[in-house]
Amino acid sequence: MKFTAREIAEHLGGEVIGEPDVLVDSPARIEYGKKGDICFFANPKYEKYLYSTKASIVLVNRSFTPKEAVSATMIAVDDAYQAVADLLEWFSSQKRARRKGNRLAQLLRCRSVKGKIGRRTYIGTQTIVERGATVGRDCQIYPQVFIGENVSIGDNVTIYPGVRIYHDCVIGSNCILHSGCVIGADGFGFAPRQDGTYKKIRQTGNVVIEDDVEIGANTCIDRATMGSTIIRRGVKLDDLIMVAHNVEIGADTVIAAQTGIAGSTHIGEHCVFGGQTGIGGHITIAPNTTFAAKTGLMKDWKTPGQSLMGYPAMTYMQYMRAYSAFKRSGERKAEEKQD
Repeated sequence: MKFTAREIAEHLGGEVIGEPDVLVDSPARIEYGKKGDICFFANPKYEKYLYSTKASIVLVNRSFTPKEAVSATMIAVDDAYQAVADLLEWFSSQKRARRKGNRLAQLLRCRSVKGKIGRRTYIGTQTIVERGATVGRDCQIYPQVFIGENVSIGDNVTIYPGVRIYHDCVIGSNCILHSGCVIGADGFGFAPRQDGTYKKIRQTGNVVIEDDVEIGANTCIDRATMGSTIIRRGVKLDDLIMVAHNVEIGADTVIAAQTGIAGSTHIGEHCVFGGQTGIGGHITIAPNTTFAAKTGLMKDWKTPGQSLMGYPAMTYMQYMRAYSAFKRSGERKAEEKQD
């Protein structure tokens, strides 16, 4: 499906600068753009590509003034980052038709359907919906998904192939679960015995995922020992993340890949985690805290709005001062050896 610059500008509330009838059919990165592609420019580091790109359309901020001629048609918007997110969602919705389902089709496709399935919900082949489970309306449940006993799933949820949702877990509305993620496996709870062996502690709780949450591929969220592991509204989890039992993640927090969060940690709202961040157990993290990649936190962080870096974690400025001193020390020692 192809779209004109005029159509895209109307959808985004932007202004066309150039040929309004130029056609595009796919998004691309600005440095690799070719005819028929639409790209975006917002980061000054990529300005050089704006003047050389072969893309047909480029989204730019209204505040931007080119220093050289731009061959592509530009669409000026208030916020190019936000506009490209809206554009990709629109492209996807136009190009990919939702799969449709009806009750008879669900019964024929599923290996076992013992739960309640809402209207206009699609269920893929070899998906299992166990007894007592409920799936809301307008959901897209792809093949080979397992939905355990008494699981509750809201409306307009997309669950990709290979997702496993254990018994008694709750998934809110408008959520997206990517392939291979596991919701509600047992938390890592073992009691040491005197003979050096370990006794498994029964994990009797569940996982509660609120509305508008997206969970990446192969991410695991463990069920609580007692009570619930809770993922609040609007949280976005990348691939390969581990969330342990009884963790609570605050609303609109975003966490990048390979982060691990130990048990019973409470994370505030609007936090940002870089990749491979490690968080110790039984600690509290203030709202609006940002973690650079590979940061490690082992104790409570109670001051909101700070950026942390390093292991053990310290504020960004503390880390940079420590790193500068460490670097100078190494340089002095190298000079002494040369002398």
